[in-house]
Amino acid sequence: MSTVCVTGGSGFIASWLVKVLLQRGYTVKASVRYPNDPKKTQHLLALDGAKERLKLIKADVLEEGSFDSIVDGCDGVFHTASPFFFETKDPQADLIDPALKGTLNVLGSVAKTPSVKRVVLTSSEAAVSFNGKPRDVVIDETWFSDPEYCRKNELWYVLSKTLAEDAAWKFAKEKGIDLVTINPAAVLGPLLQPTLNTSCSNIAYLVNGAETYPNATYGWTDVKDVVNAHILAYEKPEANGRYLMVERTTHFKDFVKILRDLYPDIKLPEKCADDKPLAPTYQVSRARAEGLGVKFTPLEQSVKETYESLKEKGLLKPIPL
Repeated sequence: MSTVCVTGGSGFIASWLVKVLLQRGYTVKASVRYPNDPKKTQHLLALDGAKERLKLIKADVLEEGSFDSIVDGCDGVFHTASPFFFETKDPQADLIDPALKGTLNVLGSVAKTPSVKRVVLTSSEAAVSFNGKPRDVVIDETWFSDPEYCRKNELWYVLSKTLAEDAAWKFAKEKGIDLVTINPAAVLGPLLQPTLNTSCSNIAYLVNGAETYPNATYGWTDVKDVVNAHILAYEKPEANGRYLMVERTTHFKDFVKILRDLYPDIKLPEKCADDKPLAPTYQVSRARAEGLGVKFTPLEQSVKETYESLKEKGLLKPIPL
């Protein structure tokens, strides 16, 4: 089997990607920022096949050339390393630079490495559907988020993913790199890493004593489906362009209802955080992802598996009714 690189190896999606690639017989070179921190590496080193076929290598996305040695000798590159959080006092340093410069640094290393056949970039639904257009049609891969709209509305994470994906397509075209992007919405599912990640923290927030739920609508998808999409996008020669990964969109009101139906004995918020009209749900096309071979896990199952995983890791403190 061939050798592939996974950047940001200790993250939520990347950890699952490393796990499944090892299961499939690949040799994996994974970049991590803190190779000596067991919280970042222990769960990776414990994976089946890790002893024989996993190499963890220190790299910093902001350092030009720091991926040269990792990408060297690889047939494929999965670039997942990118910060994901919403609260920031310095969006440029915290979110935009690591996403944008990081992507260009990784692609810069790929451009020097003739062995790499394809790059699969973990982008986001964030880079697709935030452009101020009415969402009363089915959103698909032809949509692009608008940087000006993101800046005006201070959507810094969304802006970081939008700029990074846009730069990736331009650079790949210029250098003749075969690039495919996966654009997932908020990702749920069991955690391999010991720490709470941003998308799964939505469940922890609702279960650990929240008085209200946000007046917001999110797209949701399952981590195992997202990883499957990455691998299909790498292995299938005909894969190309962008693939949206959204099982469905729901308002938090309905998301709480899913939790309540699954766990009727725990306290969950009853009311919305504000009195404004509820943020509308919207439709996102699954056609391209399903055409690639993705079979979507129902949101209810993803919620249940996330809840059980968080509970097992001591990250949930459900309050009984």
